[in-house]
Amino acid sequence: MTDPVIVGVDGSASSLEAVDVAAREARLRGAPLRIVHAFGHVPGHRPAGGPPRSPADHGLEPMVRGALADAEERTHAAAPGVAVTRSVVAGEALEVMEIESRSASLAVVGSRGLSGFSGLLLGSTAVHLAAHGRCPLMVVRGRTDPSGAVLLAVDGSDAGGAAVEFAFAEAALRGAPLVALHVWNTWSERAYEGPGDPLNAMVIDIERLREAEQRLLDETVAPWQKVFPDVTVERRLERARIRPALLDASRDAQLVVVGARGRGGFTGLLLGSVSQALLHHAHCPVAVVRGQE
Repeated sequence: MTDPVIVGVDGSASSLEAVDVAAREARLRGAPLRIVHAFGHVPGHRPAGGPPRSPADHGLEPMVRGALADAEERTHAAAPGVAVTRSVVAGEALEVMEIESRSASLAVVGSRGLSGFSGLLLGSTAVHLAAHGRCPLMVVRGRTDPSGAVLLAVDGSDAGGAAVEFAFAEAALRGAPLVALHVWNTWSERAYEGPGDPLNAMVIDIERLREAEQRLLDETVAPWQKVFPDVTVERRLERARIRPALLDASRDAQLVVVGARGRGGFTGLLLGSVSQALLHHAHCPVAVVRGQE
């Protein structure tokens, strides 16, 4: 049986919009949809050996039931025929969704939840799952109209292969073209090799660098075009500032796919600056795909 698509619901408008997208994703995959609601709970507040807490203990049961009912109703409207289950779990949303992601094919969340601070562009659950989730994460933001190409942010990193495979699979599922965009500039690569390299070294041979970046793009995409021959692919090499270029390209996409970390990431950094920029500012939903650890 196909692992379920999971969607986090807290009753916010953002999470209900995520339900619509998650329902369509489940239908595309022929997968069931699991609607997850977590309610905060401090374990130490429960007497030792006492029964597990429930929403009723917190006076939340009417709200929870209403939010889940709304979510299920939206699922049936957005994707009739998709099998739906509900799950109400005691715990912080960050931890609950991470655990749920271990047995899911895709996790979907809104960009903001009810607990978001005014002016905050991205909720803590989305950030945490992007860095720690065990399956691909889709953060619903911007234009959710399922039209346009799938946009793949090509970074050439070893861990980025999972994102490339996911992007091709998504384009195939949607019957959509794939735009493989690799953005480069004179800081994309160190000018010198070996110990003692100056930290501020700049690449002088622009043409050599452009050719190297084109090879990187070609070598990243070509193997997957053989696996997905029916996907129409546009290889796009652009010399620009990386984050603004990707954000601008997201205006015409139905989905942006990016790895959790690029080749410029610091060791131990779980979520790169490009991934974070897209999660905060992209004009369409963003899928973050982590490589194998």
